Amino acid sequence: MFKFEIVKKSQKSMARIGIVHTRHGIINTPSFIFCATKANVKGLTIDHVKNAGTQIILSNAYHLMLQPGSDLIKRAGGLHQFLSWSGPIFTDSGGFQIFSLGHGSVSSEIKGTRFGDRRRTLLNLTESGAQFRSYIDGKIVNLTPELSMQIQMDLNADIIVSMDECTPYHVSKLYTANSMEKSKRWASRSLEEIRMHGRQDSQTLLVVIQGGIYRDLRQESARFANENDFSGFAIGGSLGKTRSEMHEVIGMTTEMLDRSRYVHLLGIGGIEDILEGVNYGIDTFDCVAPTRIARHGAAIVKVKELPNKGQKFINLNNSAFYDDFDPISESCQCYTCSNFSRAYIHHLLRARESLAGSLISIHNIFTMNRLMTDIRNAILEDRLDEVRNDWC
Repeated sequence: MFKFEIVKKSQKSMARIGIVHTRHGIINTPSFIFCATKANVKGLTIDHVKNAGTQIILSNAYHLMLQPGSDLIKRAGGLHQFLSWSGPIFTDSGGFQIFSLGHGSVSSEIKGTRFGDRRRTLLNLTESGAQFRSYIDGKIVNLTPELSMQIQMDLNADIIVSMDECTPYHVSKLYTANSMEKSKRWASRSLEEIRMHGRQDSQTLLVVIQGGIYRDLRQESARFANENDFSGFAIGGSLGKTRSEMHEVIGMTTEMLDRSRYVHLLGIGGIEDILEGVNYGIDTFDCVAPTRIARHGAAIVKVKELPNKGQKFINLNNSAFYDDFDPISESCQCYTCSNFSRAYIHHLLRARESLAGSLISIHNIFTMNRLMTDIRNAILEDRLDEVRNDWC
């Protein structure tokens, strides 16, 4: 049975420590959720992920619907058995795919660039749902709120998300308002589908808070969410064009929500953004960034360990690491830092060996978990500013 318990509230901000109780164990919050998008954290075994201190992972309902199919995963005993993970699992609804397959990546959409019809696989968006062309075999798929819930029930994830339309940045306020109202109706249908199957107590349903950058629209979305029987909230949609605008939108949105419920921030994983989100009372975050940048040679470290001011990561592709026999981080106890040098990983990157990405991914996962532990300890002692100075 799901339960969200607030353990400690900061005296200086909205930050808090909580415990999320699920059927597959607890999550100490604030926490970071790592993306096992297609039932796998790329380049790693599940033991690598566990041993790096991970509490919870996220898989993507849309991608698993297309390959291998949620019915197969259901016959395997659910997603936990299928990928051999015993802890909590979070699944999203496919709402972000409505955005990304219709408008391109977040960065290209914000910059005003578009991709052509040849790559666009979102065919139609109606009150009923979203119509896609599968990128696997070209078949037409109609994703409705009811189907999204059925997929997530097949996957048997612990925390699931109502289907929504992830509102683009470039559209008008009128479009954003209509989209937010549609997402509210889809959320009601998602909740009804879960209730009809008697799963509301065994699977935790989060409602997505939409409304773009507009205070009144976010207020209406929050009002609807607060007044209905959702176990928690997932803040989504366009959060603005700049980092400062994003922080402003997150801050105003969290102030509108029922503070007794669990709050997740969708798709945000920068260290500075996590610390801002924690100050606003966000409980969990997810993002592909820690493992994605690892596959390109970027290792996450505390700010004082960065070789140059203004950098955010150590780029192990850099020739300066050719004969650097130190670990990625002297203060890190992860498997990678305990066994391998920067020189070795630099060699693997130059040789285009996939092991490089795996080793850096292990380090980045361990480091993000270490960051979240530091944050939880700091909230207990009301010293979050010290964590910011260490990490940003």
